Formats: sequence, structure tokens, C-alpha cells
Amino acid sequence: MPPVDAVEIAPIMRPPDVVVRVPGSKSLTNRALLLAALASGESTLEHALFSDDTRYMVGALQRLGLDLAIDEPAERIRVAGAGGRWPVAEAELFVGNAGTAMRFLVAALCLGHGKYRIDGTERMRQRPVGDLVDALRQLGARVTCAANGGPPVGIEARGLQGGLAVLSGERSSQFLSAVLQAAPYAARDVVVTLPGPLVAQPYVDMTIGLMATFGVTVEREGYREFRVPAGQAYGARVHTIEPDASSAHYFLAAAALTGGRVRIQGLGRGSLQGDVRFADVLAAMGATVAWSDDGVEVRGPAQLDGIDIDLNALSDTAPTLAVLGAFARAPVHIRNIAHVRWQESDRLAAVATELRGLGVSVDELPDGLVVRPSALRPGLVRTYDDHRIAMSFALAGLRTPGIRIADPGCVGKTFPDYFARLETLRP
Repeated sequence: MPPVDAVEIAPIMRPPDVVVRVPGSKSLTNRALLLAALASGESTLEHALFSDDTRYMVGALQRLGLDLAIDEPAERIRVAGAGGRWPVAEAELFVGNAGTAMRFLVAALCLGHGKYRIDGTERMRQRPVGDLVDALRQLGARVTCAANGGPPVGIEARGLQGGLAVLSGERSSQFLSAVLQAAPYAARDVVVTLPGPLVAQPYVDMTIGLMATFGVTVEREGYREFRVPAGQAYGARVHTIEPDASSAHYFLAAAALTGGRVRIQGLGRGSLQGDVRFADVLAAMGATVAWSDDGVEVRGPAQLDGIDIDLNALSDTAPTLAVLGAFARAPVHIRNIAHVRWQESDRLAAVATELRGLGVSVDELPDGLVVRPSALRPGLVRTYDDHRIAMSFALAGLRTPGIRIADPGCVGKTFPDYFARLETLRP
């Protein structure tokens, strides 16, 4: 008998042929919540995601004195924005292991006038925030973090002066997104320069696109320099959150893995989310992909091809691609994702360890993985309190009997009913 804290994934007997609905984007929901909070007037967010990470953001905004009306059955959140101010001048905030909530709020709290402290779980305390803190200090903020460069973060807020900040984007794109979102309310123009590469670039594009939706312009020179002119302000609006491309990619991968057809409605090529491009990765492995203005469809091949790919821009999909690699006809080499070692888990180490536990031949590299075609055996997959490990390894169970996923509740971070929706693939 499997342990009570594990779920077994039964193999699919026939290829699926379904349209799958996925919840709203976590990344967009938490960004939209913050921008709505900084706007003047009431904003309404439709198709908002309700998960651990977004609930931490909602709870933090409420503790900061904002009025939020929550309608979870309708997937709707109304936010009465405070125009770039925080009604509460002193607050202790806890955001679990929600990286977006932690990083975005650290920057936004600098706009206030008061004392704030923000903390998270033990794993969150191991995740970097020091580069963001350093950039905010350059912009005139009084902010401190722990000696290891992680939370807790203390802020003695007196408004943000603005000016020039040199920011490293080599560990997380969230640092840059955090500064950009707060920047319109600085006293002077904010200019951010990056001395080196920026990981996960599409998430910064997402941030800038959503800021434009709320009425703020960011001027940029590629991924090296970003300027936010002072004197801008977010405007309240009704905004519909896109389906989560990171959540959708599991179902597109399932189609590719099982030779079935899966369509995701609401995610076309014009999506703000970079992870929608995982469909192109599947196409390069032999899947048939069809795009429309408001949807993407994947049909799986008889067998997947191997691939050698720089996955930096789509790094949240790396565990899934690694799992697919075990079923491909040739090796899958995933490159340039060293930064995933500082996410909810050390994802390179975790994926390599759990694949080996299922009998897969895999090399863990400093910045990636090489996964070779292998005959999987039944086994229990440890998930390291990491939702993406749980969701990606569940796909292996669609092909291999006896795959059990430990601590399935960890998917509540971004996709609480993932396992129920996975069952909709069955005829």
C-alpha cells in the first residue's frame, strides 16, 4: 500500500483527445494584485488564481491596510488601490515560499513611510534577495536582509528617491520585475542597468506588458538598460488574467508523451507568458502544434525525438522536459538553467535524484541535465515541497505503472486541483 501522503498515477490506456481548462496565471495574478494595490481606485481581476502563493499576496496586502473583496467561486478579486501609498505604517508580513510575493513586496514597501518586516519559510530564507536589496539601496531605500542574502527583510520606508541602480539578473528575473513595478512612484526617474545576463527574460517582458496595461511605460534598451520615467501612476481597471501557461505546459507535454491531442483555450501566440513557447519545444521533438489567436493544440508523435536546448527562458518547464527525456528516442540535453538551484528546491539535484530512483540514466551538470532514454521502473517520487517536481513526475505515471508522487498537496502553491484535472485526460 502506498503511504497516505502519496498519490499513484495510473497509466492512460488510450491517447487523450480533450480540451483542458487551466487556472489563471500565478505570475500574472500576483503582478496584477500589486499593480492594482498601487493604482488609484478600484480594480477588478477576473479569472484570478487562488493558490498558496496568491493567497500570501492577498493576505499581505490586507495586512498593509488595503480593502480586497474576494470571490473565489467566481475567480474574482476586487482591489481598492491606495495610489502608491500603504495605509498601514508598520507591519510584519509572512509570505511562505512565494518568491513573487517576497521580491515584489520588498520593492513596493520602500514606497511607504513606516517600518515593515517580511519573512517566509525556511526554504524562502535560503532563496536569494540580496541583489534586489542592493539595487533598492542604490535608489535611496533603507532596507536590510539576512547575512546569507536571504529573508527576513527589514524596511524603514521613507519613499523611493530613484536614480541609477546596477542590478544583477543572473539568479532571478524577479529582482528586476520588482524594481520596475515600484519605480513609477519614485521621486526621480529610475534607471536600472544589468552588467550581465538576465535569466528567464520572458518574465520581465510579462511585467512590462502588464505595467503598460495598467498605464505605465517602461523605456528599454534590450535587456541591458531599463528606464521608468517619474510622474507616472497606475490606473484602476478591469483585467482578465490569462490561463497559466506554466500550468498548461504539463497537459501539452502529456499529449506529446501519450500520442494524444490536448488543446488549451485562451493561450495563443500573443500571450504575455513566455512558457507558452514550450509548445515550440514539443514541436522540435516531433509533436504537431497548431496555434490560433486564443489557443494552442498539441498532437503527440509515435515517439518523441531527443533535443539539445538552452532552456533559460523557459526554466520552469525544465523538470517536465527532463521527464519526457526518459521516453524519447535520443538523449535530451537541457542547458543554461543553473538559476533553478535557488527556486523552491534545487531543481537540478532533485530532478536528477528522482529520475535515477526510477531507473533513468541522467547526468547532473552545473547548469543543466542530460537525460537518456530509459525503461522506467515503479517507485515513489519525493517532491521536496516543490510543486513543479510533483506535477512533472506525475506525467511519467501516464506511461509507467506504479509511479507514486509523495506529498501531492505541495501543488497547492500554484495549481491546487492539478491531480483532478490530470484525470480529465482519461477517455
